[in-house]
Amino acid sequence: MSKILIIEDEAAILRVLKKIISEENDAYQVEEAKDGLIGIEMIKNKDYDLVLCDIKMPKMDGVEVLQKAQEIKPEIPFIMISGHGDLDTAVETMRLGAFDYISKPPDLNRLLNAVRNALDRKVLVVENKRLKKKVNKKYEMIGESIAIAQIKEIIEKVAPTDARVLITGANGTGKELVAHWLHEKSPRFKAPMIEVNCAAIPSELIESELFGHVKGSFTGANKDRAGKFEAANGGTIFLDEIGDMSLPAQAKVLRVLQESKISRVGSDKDIKVDVRIVAATNKNLKKEIAAGKFREDLYHRLAVILIKVPALNERREDIPLLITYFSKKIAKEQGTIVKSFSKKAIDLLKIYDWTGNIRELRNVIERLIILGENEVSEQDIKLFATK
Repeated sequence: MSKILIIEDEAAILRVLKKIISEENDAYQVEEAKDGLIGIEMIKNKDYDLVLCDIKMPKMDGVEVLQKAQEIKPEIPFIMISGHGDLDTAVETMRLGAFDYISKPPDLNRLLNAVRNALDRKVLVVENKRLKKKVNKKYEMIGESIAIAQIKEIIEKVAPTDARVLITGANGTGKELVAHWLHEKSPRFKAPMIEVNCAAIPSELIESELFGHVKGSFTGANKDRAGKFEAANGGTIFLDEIGDMSLPAQAKVLRVLQESKISRVGSDKDIKVDVRIVAATNKNLKKEIAAGKFREDLYHRLAVILIKVPALNERREDIPLLITYFSKKIAKEQGTIVKSFSKKAIDLLKIYDWTGNIRELRNVIERLIILGENEVSEQDIKLFATK
């Protein structure tokens, strides 16, 4: 059932609106408020799928109601009700976030179409939020340590911007999770996030992979091909292990950062791209710069925001939470029961030397779930988790 609130100080108009909407569909539950202050209190305390709001009202006008409601529950669509003299204001409310406006006296078909469309939009907004939460859960960062809390705080501040981010940390610490959070919490989340593992692509192919190529530009280039930067247009490109990128490719990435243009291998034609760059590395780039293996100008362009992901040995207090998280996740994947871990087993895992970081911990937990007892014991740790 869709809950609709009508905020209107004219009793006659209120009766007409309520009658039209209630008779249109039995699934519409209509409530009323006689002024803006009452309406805001009702919005605070109840969940509505749609609000119809007059513009000219005593105590609080419709524009103020709209602005206050967007602060409280921004997902609720508003249809503004305007008299002839309020038309300019009604148009302005659309700019402020209203879904539509209806002139007085209300036209039956115009009103009902606006109500149906607004309710459909509310369903889409809720579904998008649900899907976004589902995506976020896939890349969840588990931990309550100070280091992880600080990273989450930085992400919340940086994600809404287009600032470039350089993520550092050892292999297996979860640098890619940070990159995904930055993308998912950004205004670009509906556009693609394209991942490129610079260490996995041969140096002679990295430029073609990143920027694309034209037919005949090299042996095997049988047709034109778009690169990763074009694929990420409007979204984010994640350059993982950028410390392994060749110097010629680094020069081209620098040009993208400076000019927002790329050119395919074998072509002199420029292609505009709108891409946010997030990079990661397990190397000390300042040492790489000193050794002549990494461009200093590129480093300073990339490292607008630096995020260092700590090694697991630096956040041992998070290990019990990670054990619980991986136990449930792996049991679901394997179709087995969720196994518990004895206190002594957890204590042993907390002092283990996790040179492989989170990735190694996950592998050990999977091994223990497959080979250990229903409650993983200290003995199981000694048998299956030691190096």
